[in-house]
Amino acid sequence: MRKLTCGAGIALALALAPAYAQKSIYADYQRMTAENAPTELYELAGEELWKKKQGPKNASLESCDLGQGPGVLKGAYAALPRYFADAGRVMDLETRLLHCMMTLQGRSREEATKRVFGNADRASEFEALSAYVARESNGMKIAAGRSHPKEQESYELGRELFYHRAGPWDFSCASCHGEEGKRIRMSDLPKLDDPKYVRPLMATWPAYRVSTSKIVTLQWRMNDCYRQMRMPEPAFGSDVTVALIHFMTVTSEGETYRGPAIKR
Repeated sequence: MRKLTCGAGIALALALAPAYAQKSIYADYQRMTAENAPTELYELAGEELWKKKQGPKNASLESCDLGQGPGVLKGAYAALPRYFADAGRVMDLETRLLHCMMTLQGRSREEATKRVFGNADRASEFEALSAYVARESNGMKIAAGRSHPKEQESYELGRELFYHRAGPWDFSCASCHGEEGKRIRMSDLPKLDDPKYVRPLMATWPAYRVSTSKIVTLQWRMNDCYRQMRMPEPAFGSDVTVALIHFMTVTSEGETYRGPAIKR
């Protein structure tokens, strides 16, 4: 078993974060809580799930191709979302994990997605696996796919969705994240179409959320934002959520990944 060093790792990540992030209204709070953040516990749980044989095919995920070759985790998260020819679409990490669960393990989509978001008592498979895979990109530059026509389409869709107003409140992502200086209680609302603000955020997902005592992922974040906009809940791993993640990841291109981290 690996030595638990998550506190030191997160503290270092905070120390290396951009200056504006250090001035956040809850930066001191982050520093105090980072020392005891249990992110590595989720990574260890994710490692067990990666190697666990499941499904009708009694297979593990160890030969899952996340874009760097079958079973290669190093740098995989930092290069996602990207286009996968075997699926014919752009995928983020969780969408690709679901694909591998279905193709390698023989699990149905219904069975694999029964519990995509966990709680304080127990993380979901996707959350634990995401923490484990993401950690293998720590220290690498973020570089989501941009060259394939499908990747360009995904990015453009994400950008359009970011500004698209809809729902009973006529909200868009930009309603909260389109201007500088906005805040809800202790949470800053960074301008997520600006590299200066989006880079430190995209470099630290998935993350342990102190306010709910659980690990959370970008699929969860997209889902919860739609919920707060009073919009219909998007399907897990949909083109909509992947495109939004793709747009923000491309906007943060070149940032050094330093997660999984901690958030309020």
